[in-house]
Amino acid sequence: MLAGKRILLVIAGGIAAYKVLELIRRLKERGAGVVPILTPAAEEFVTPLTVGALAGEPVHRDLFDLTRESDIGHIRLSRDADLLVVAPATADLIARMASGFANDLATTALLATDKPVLIAPAMNPRMWDHPATRRNMARLVEDGVMVVGPGVGEMAERGEAGTGRMAEPMEILAAIEAAFSGEPALIGGPKPLSGRRMIITSGPTHEPIDPVRYLANRSSGRQGHAIAAAAARAGAEVTLVSGPVTIPDPAGVSVVPVESAADMLAAVEAALPADIAVMAAAVADWRVASASEKKLKKQASGAPPMLELVENPDILASIGRHHTLRPRLVVGFAAETNDLIENARSKLERKGADLIVANDVSPETGVMGGGDNTVRLVSAAGVEDWPKLSKDEVANRLVARIAELLPAPDGEGA
Repeated sequence: MLAGKRILLVIAGGIAAYKVLELIRRLKERGAGVVPILTPAAEEFVTPLTVGALAGEPVHRDLFDLTRESDIGHIRLSRDADLLVVAPATADLIARMASGFANDLATTALLATDKPVLIAPAMNPRMWDHPATRRNMARLVEDGVMVVGPGVGEMAERGEAGTGRMAEPMEILAAIEAAFSGEPALIGGPKPLSGRRMIITSGPTHEPIDPVRYLANRSSGRQGHAIAAAAARAGAEVTLVSGPVTIPDPAGVSVVPVESAADMLAAVEAALPADIAVMAAAVADWRVASASEKKLKKQASGAPPMLELVENPDILASIGRHHTLRPRLVVGFAAETNDLIENARSKLERKGADLIVANDVSPETGVMGGGDNTVRLVSAAGVEDWPKLSKDEVANRLVARIAELLPAPDGEGA
């Protein structure tokens, strides 16, 4: 898809600039040509020598380079490219782009272009949430600029966390491919899920044994939270019902924290009606029939306590087969260690779901608690295989597929 494409890559001055080196390598692997522009501040984080060596192209830095500007080089740079990418896009550069500044090579090339532009914002969460940045981003999106990220997580500054991390190189690569493919990518422009209500479950559930012990699993909630963030970026009104996790809440969603499977089912039912339900939580299958009100003590005999387990409510089946308020599209997850496709197909039928996201969670895969995932989409139409991707990228692709598959509400055209 990218073979022969020419990418004008503007690298601005942020700590995330080091990630762009990996992006350049990935683009070159796919046959794309990368022409880099470094802002003066970017050179504080990456060197022109390193960038130029990876790109295999001269690094452009100076608007007043007499040799290159003899034929209006900044115009040729922007016009010869197939796509302009800004990564990282700092708050300062975003503000200057929104205002139409052209006071250095980067902003001049961006203003002079008639080609698509994709930006990957990166900044401190307070800067990202500032009304000025929001206004500037809204103006750029209105102007047709595509946006990938930012993500949620820890910042370079100690103790800082929230929304503002630059999208990972593979996420930016996916957005670049989407820009060329015409897919309904979640990168600026029209919001494919605008006006839709969405319920997403995430994380594990904790089923109490006594006041200090519980049954649980290794789910981190990263995949469900990433889906919630992607859905919000796509314009959906998102209710995220989350079991106990240690990761930050996604921006722009309504979060309902719960502990047990029974709590999660009650919260999901309270959030109905909705257009879409994505049941990504790793819900415990069983709970203790009667949790002790006091901490269980060791027996003098050394015998362990006898715990009677009962089955938890099936949240996916409850929603997939809801008689009156079933969402138009119900997506379940199948986390398996064996017979992945067979188990996913069985779950699709038994639970009344429209789509099952099946993934292998065997210990050697590192999926449980890890940052990557390899999934297969199972539906009545067949099986769709996806390569190994970051969980953020899985989320973006899944939300794009949901937007494609979502039936139109009554009264809307086909």
